Amino acid sequence: MLAKKVFFSFTEVDAVRHQEYNAWHQLDHMPENLALPGVLHGQRWVRTPECAEAGPPPAEFLGGVHYATMYWFRDPVEESFREWKALGERTYQLGRRQELPYTRRPLMGTFTPVKGYANPRVRVSADVVPFRPNRGIRLRVLHLAEPRSAQAHEFYAWQDQVHIPELLASDGVAGVWTFSSEQAGGYGPGELRVLVAFLDGEPLAETERETGPGEVLLSSEFRSITPWEWDWFDAGRG
Repeated sequence: MLAKKVFFSFTEVDAVRHQEYNAWHQLDHMPENLALPGVLHGQRWVRTPECAEAGPPPAEFLGGVHYATMYWFRDPVEESFREWKALGERTYQLGRRQELPYTRRPLMGTFTPVKGYANPRVRVSADVVPFRPNRGIRLRVLHLAEPRSAQAHEFYAWQDQVHIPELLASDGVAGVWTFSSEQAGGYGPGELRVLVAFLDGEPLAETERETGPGEVLLSSEFRSITPWEWDWFDAGRG
């Protein structure tokens, strides 16, 4: 298992501040986080207008999400997580959180990795897939009101034995990881189930029975971010 704890954050940004936000996040915020010895890996992706149009409508409170960020934490995970949170407070006290007035994070919190999978063609293990360069991800957030129910248990088995092998059969999927919430945006243990498919090819199409026994809060493609190429939301682009 690559890690025992991850953190997801979903972010909205004011329309005219995307360039400013990306410069801060990619050139200041994320390098500081990745330099911490307890942070194993991290990446951020963008839900471009094209991604938003191609996917199904999300839950209302996630409808304006532009970015998804993910961090993985090394053992001892609780100490690593405390150091990571302390960095956030320290940079705030230094006046380096200038993005706060123009960003909103409608969902963020900690998750436990459930299982990782690698497409055999990529020749690396599931633990290596998140480090492998990707073109983006297909990310699905499912709310399970009763995560310990028989229906949820059946869904977990179907996801592991049927759905994810089908995803891995696609040439565009390098690997898949699944996650179960600890505490995230008011949701408790197991109430959110996240699936991340790491893409190195064409976008994935929606497939049948992706919802499971709960409510899909978000199902969308997010694209990888190249430094200084931050014009997805610029007026008149294209």
